[in-house]
Order: sequence, then C-alpha cells, then structure tokens
Amino acid sequence: MRDARVMRRTLVALGVLAAGCKPAAPAAAPAVASPVAAVGVGIVDTLTHPAWSRNAVIYEVNVRQFTPEGTLAGVQAHLPRLKALGVDVIWLMPVQPIGKKNRKGPLGSYYSIADYTAINPEFGTMADFDALVAAAHREGIKVLLDWVPNHTAFDHPWITEHRAYYVTRADGTVINARDNEGHDTDWTDVAELNYDNPELRTAMIDAMRFWLDRGHVDGFRCDVAGGVPIDFWLQARAALQKSRPDLFMLAEAEDPRMHAAFDMTYGWELHHLMNEVAQGKKPVTAFDAYFSRQDSVYGRGAYRLYFTSNHDENSWNGSEFERMGANAFPMYVLAATARGSMPLVYTGQEVSLKKRLRFFEKDTVDWKGQSLAPFYRAVFDLKHGQPALANGAFGGTQAAIRTDGGERVYVFERVRGDNVVVALNFGDTPVSAAYRALPGAGSFTDWFSKASVSLPSDGKIDIPAHGYRVLVR
Repeated sequence: MRDARVMRRTLVALGVLAAGCKPAAPAAAPAVASPVAAVGVGIVDTLTHPAWSRNAVIYEVNVRQFTPEGTLAGVQAHLPRLKALGVDVIWLMPVQPIGKKNRKGPLGSYYSIADYTAINPEFGTMADFDALVAAAHREGIKVLLDWVPNHTAFDHPWITEHRAYYVTRADGTVINARDNEGHDTDWTDVAELNYDNPELRTAMIDAMRFWLDRGHVDGFRCDVAGGVPIDFWLQARAALQKSRPDLFMLAEAEDPRMHAAFDMTYGWELHHLMNEVAQGKKPVTAFDAYFSRQDSVYGRGAYRLYFTSNHDENSWNGSEFERMGANAFPMYVLAATARGSMPLVYTGQEVSLKKRLRFFEKDTVDWKGQSLAPFYRAVFDLKHGQPALANGAFGGTQAAIRTDGGERVYVFERVRGDNVVVALNFGDTPVSAAYRALPGAGSFTDWFSKASVSLPSDGKIDIPAHGYRVLVR
C-alpha cells in the first residue's frame, strides 16, 4: 500500500477457502512442517516453512533510495555490510519498469508495474539483477521480490492485448485499483486486475514463476495480498512450489486465513498498538490482550512480520523516531522477541534514519547518520542464538510477568528449554520493578551488557528510562 489515506488496517472478509495445499519438502534443502490452523473455516493447512526461515530476520531494500545511483549494483555493494549486520533475508521493493501513464510524481510509484518480467532501466539490467541475487546467495542471504498482483500500470501491455484481464465499468473503461478491503483508492496510476478470469490467473502465475526459474529468487512479498482471492493464492502456491520447494511467501495482509497459502502475514495491529503505547495513549496491558488471542486466531505455526518501520510507515506516517520517540528502541526489542515474530528492518534504520523518504522521487538515504548497527546486530544475534525466540511454532511459549512497575513497564518470559526474560520500560524515569513467583528463577546473563544477573523467585529488576533488558541463560 502506498498512501496513508487508504491504509485501512482491518481484517479482510475472504469467503470460503479451498483446501490447503500440502507441498513436499525437497531432499536437498529440507523444510520444517508447522501446522497452521485456518481459523473459522474448518481447514487446517500443513504449510511447510523453509528450514532456513526458522530464526531468520528480514531487511527491506528501497532500491531507488538505497544509494545515490539508485541501482541494483549499488545494493549489491552493501551486501557484505548487511551480512555483518546479521540479515538473513532481503526483500527487494519492486524492480520492474514503472508505468508512465497517470504516473505519480517525476519517477512514479514502484507499485505501478508496466512489465512483470523486465527490469526498471533506472535500476540497471537483468544481468545486474542476476549478479545481485547470486552475490546475496553467496553471502547466505535469501532474496524475496516484492510482487504486485492486484493491479498493473495503465500502460502495461495487457491493457491493450488482454482487456479481459481487468475490471471494467459498464462503458468498458478500466477502473483504478482497490485496496485490501475492496475500497476505492486514490491509486489513479494503477488498473485493477480481474481474478474471475482464469487466463489472468495463469498469466500471473507464469510471471511469478519467471522470477523463480529465471531470477532465482527465494520467494515473494505480495503487495495488497488481501485484495486478491485466497483461492488464487492457494493455486499459485501449489504451482510455484513445484519450481521452488522451499518457497517463502509474505502477505501484505493480516487475515489469519491467508496462512493457508502464506508463511507470514503483517502484524499491523501490534504495530499500531506499539505506536499508541510508545506515545502514552494506551497502557502496556494492551499488549497482554493482543498476545493472549494470537494462538487462537492465527495458530502457533504462523509467522508474523513485526516492525517499527517499513516503506509505507516511513513515507506516510513518519520514521519510528517521529512516531515512537525514545521508545523506538524498546519497541524494536519487543518486535524482535515476541512470540511468532520475524522482525523487519527497513532501509536506513541502522543509521538512525529520521526523515520521511519521498515516495515518487529521488531521496537518497544519508548513510552517515548515527550508526545503530551494534544495537541491531546484538538483537539479531539474540534472535539467532536463543531457541525460545525462533519464529512461529519453533520458538517458545510467552507469558507476562506481573510487576509493580506501572502502566509503562512490560516484562515477559519466553521459554523453550531455557528462559529468556524481556523487560521493557516506556516511561521517562528508570524503574526497579518488583515481581513475585518468577517461574524460571535462577542465574541469567544480561544479553546487552553481558553482566551476570540473579533473578530469585521474588525480586526486582532494574530497567532504564525508555530502555530494555534481555536476560538469558
């Protein structure tokens, strides 16, 4: 999605689902089965998450703004740095040519695709794309391509060659795109596709398969995924998994039923809740209400994308510092350690990006900003090294620890074998929060300071203002 005025973050009414596909894992690169319940529709999908995704973290690359050149080659030069940061997966925002008809701004929206199987010449060539993907794979980094299935540019060849691929008015004109909930938008640069047409479905799957077979990507982040019928996604996953058995799919949607076809969905609800708690508009007890219903709504196997920023939030609602202030840091620790989470970092967050990147024109990230690489590296090392923090059902249980710290202090414990205690303070002053009857009392190590810490059954835990502590053993 690309405009705050149409970012309605509600669940999508999707109708009755077809039976979930059950792809087999490849012998050479085994995946790990993780049952996901499709809530409320009587379907249980045995979706198999790739083994490499078990404790992965993901980084969103805004190609246009990543370097002064704004090219794929420029991104490739950063791969060793991203690897050193601890990144496991890069999500490339759309790399295809951008439509010129009804274009927004001088450069247009990344999400106005004029040709699904070509490279935007502003970004480079197909050879540059191949080199980037090959270099990422050499670094052990997976690559997801941002896919735009809901609409195309108005000058995509399909407009003239396959008019029936589009939703049209009574007079035969093509309508502009709708959002996840089917509402009108101001996306006047893009034309709505018609998924009632089986030929469109075949053409879309063929285009996606091109990037698996020819482009060697590892999966897709699917834009406005809730605007496309779920039965198409089931059809697409079954077809595409034949090309890539360890395929990974991320949906820009939050409906739990999307997990019948997708490994991961957006955690918008938690994101907005984090903004409100950071700003003091809601107490931390709101987190308890959110987490208490996740297993029953999504099932234990579902991966959730949790974040403090992404391209939409940054451009339309502001950086994490604009929305969360000093609480951006404890909120990211929450996003990275909460059950089910695969945490996201957006372009420039690791250098304290504070400005809103312009969406339709060139606006290069200033990489000379204050480095937060040590912070993110420490969080990612924590994620990689603690079994209790693994993604989806592979991680441990989560339970709140009651303290007398008040409505600005949130403490919880993750358990899978050993314990991880996460203590967060969103207040303006340090606290010494008393707790009682800690289930996993004993000796711990403070992950960030490396100091030894003893947590008796009844005791106190000190947390700095706008701060965080993670205790492991």
